[in-house]
Amino acid sequence: MRDFRKLNVWARAHRLTLELYKGTRCFPREELYGLTSQIRRSAASIGANLAEGCGRRGDKEFRRFLLIALGSASELEYHLMLAADLGFLERSNYARLEAEVIGVKRMLSGLINKLKAESR
Repeated sequence: MRDFRKLNVWARAHRLTLELYKGTRCFPREELYGLTSQIRRSAASIGANLAEGCGRRGDKEFRRFLLIALGSASELEYHLMLAADLGFLERSNYARLEAEVIGVKRMLSGLINKLKAESR
């Protein structure tokens, strides 16, 4: 078992999730159960899957949860783009958040590749 709190990618994903919870407060009320919820859920899913993967036995299972987290990050990337296109996010804010999501995705990919290399 690993301690997910010691993973830099988890810490970065967690900070992003907290920021998105705050940032989506200003979204239209009618989006509370739509895009607001989707952004929050996909962001939280990244950290949650990292935590769950750390609680599993073996690198193979951990890698599976890293892949799920990567999928959630891609989903988040799209939801942010949609929010910007709908005018819910300012372009400058969107660009910054997109860069953070891409950074998380790169970290996840790096960790996945490292685990693959170690298993050979």
